[in-house]
Amino acid sequence: MIPVRANLINGSLEQVERKPDNTTDFEDADRGFIGALSPCVVKSADGRVVWDNDIYSFLSGAAPASVHPSLWRQSILTAKQGLYEVVPGIYQVRGLDISNITFVEGDTGIIVIDPLISTEVASAALLLYRTHRGQRPVVAVIYTHSHLDHFGGVLGVTSQAEVDAGRVAVLAPEGFTRHAVQENVYAGPAMARRATYMYGVLLPRGPQGQVGCGLGQVPSTGEVALIVPTVDITATGETHTIDGVQIEFQLAPGTEAPAEMHFYFPRFRALCMAENATHNLHNLLTLRGALVRDPHVWAGYLTEAIDLFADRTDVVFASHHWPTWGRDRIVEFLSLQRDLYAYLHDQTLRLINQGHTGTEIAEMLQMPPALEKAWHTHGYYGSVSHNVKAIYQRYMGWFDGNPARLWPHPPEALAKRYVDAMGGIDRVVGLARNAFDTGDFRWAATLLDHAVFAEDTHTEARQLYADTLQQLAYGAENATWRNFFLSGAAELRDGNLGTAAQTASVSLLAQLTPEQIFDAMAISVNGPRAWDLDLALDISFADLGANYRVTLRNGVLVHRRLPADPATANVTVQLATKVRLLAATSGDFSSPGLEVSGDQAALQAFLGVIDRPDPAFNIVTP
Repeated sequence: MIPVRANLINGSLEQVERKPDNTTDFEDADRGFIGALSPCVVKSADGRVVWDNDIYSFLSGAAPASVHPSLWRQSILTAKQGLYEVVPGIYQVRGLDISNITFVEGDTGIIVIDPLISTEVASAALLLYRTHRGQRPVVAVIYTHSHLDHFGGVLGVTSQAEVDAGRVAVLAPEGFTRHAVQENVYAGPAMARRATYMYGVLLPRGPQGQVGCGLGQVPSTGEVALIVPTVDITATGETHTIDGVQIEFQLAPGTEAPAEMHFYFPRFRALCMAENATHNLHNLLTLRGALVRDPHVWAGYLTEAIDLFADRTDVVFASHHWPTWGRDRIVEFLSLQRDLYAYLHDQTLRLINQGHTGTEIAEMLQMPPALEKAWHTHGYYGSVSHNVKAIYQRYMGWFDGNPARLWPHPPEALAKRYVDAMGGIDRVVGLARNAFDTGDFRWAATLLDHAVFAEDTHTEARQLYADTLQQLAYGAENATWRNFFLSGAAELRDGNLGTAAQTASVSLLAQLTPEQIFDAMAISVNGPRAWDLDLALDISFADLGANYRVTLRNGVLVHRRLPADPATANVTVQLATKVRLLAATSGDFSSPGLEVSGDQAALQAFLGVIDRPDPAFNIVTP
């Protein structure tokens, strides 16, 4: 093990030690504790471990030199697990996934808020709740927003049959299903590969490894499913009463998720803020990849929540972290969270209009003292640095205006030129060694990135690059930066780790509309291989009574409803098995519910130009 010599990124040890109010978060995180799951290890039906919180038992005491002290503190807090009373009648299970699951007691049953990522952990959380609170039936499920960690475990708390029978309602913000499916399918394979880096799923747990991700510990890896909502929330002020519990809703689209909402329980004087006010700075552009979020509307919806609910709220809770109690503390918490996103937005735009680029602004922008002082505004998950660059991207795009940067060489070609210009690979590694020895790890990483992309088998370059990334990880307050650095180091030493888990489960794919299926197929067409094809297919979704004409010309797949001209091949798909149409892209025509007639060679030609995603593409090497 190389010695720890990391410079601290985004905050020093001295700043952490001087920060006031070092115990309130711990008191809040422990408040209302009822009981823990012991052992806190959850397995799938085949015996595979899908969740292990006990592995984080090393998180105690003072921070080691290999972890930023502020991140160490945050990880101790997010590793706490068990059933907690928020107020009498509202209970949370925390520490059984990256997110929280909440149980709200009605007159006869319970309303479940955000059933985690996977079936197994959601089921374990429900069992823990029932062990302490009794066998109340689930009467409703609420999805706060369209990210996987807030709906994927729904089959652990209810079933499609219960929903279909009308015994369980499923509520979600308008547009939920469309956004939930799109995010996990269209760029899903690439996001899943990068998420393996971001969350450090395949890294060893420990002071020299993964210690969490700031928002929680790590995503669970069990069965992912989706039950389509039965009730869409379409307007702020909309009110529903479920099992005697009145709920007032506030839509907040385009914030942390494209479809998101907050809601208030008058009976309990409790406000749920989904994922828009948590105990860290969140992402405006998550490192795994996503659409850039809008900090301006995010701040606006937080202001609206304060105005709508704060004066009648005794506790605010969210789908991550721990609650905040008391009207004055709630207003302060929500106001600082609001100011966090508003300041980033406004000051980045001010500096853009002074001619600065995103990279420059990320180095220049300083947060106000009040935001620096609060623990819950620190960048454990998002960061000021990459959020500023996200705002720049949202308004200005990838190009910074400098014509020399309009048409650069791609990384491998650029690396070879840099290495040659600096006198060869050994010279570059020597310069990187000097930078490493003087603690300039950012410069060492830049040099070694070029060295490895110019000659990826150079042993010394790879080893020094791994050591450099490790040092950067040890200094990072941001958990996702740490995980990216450590994952890169691991792949330089041990080879490509691949993707930890795929989010596009059969249950999720089954919710694709015909249009989304065609879109998913279109983005998989290998354009150059399809240039000379001119094909037309008729595809009928029998259960929907819907017919589509799909054409492939010039490498472009186009779909239309109810075409008039004859096609070269016909495919009939039963609704219950429509996902089989995607399976057919691998050449499997034998799936039940998939019938093919006409010129099968035309269909074969079409399927022959469909590319399969690569779940193990290289990131840190060419």
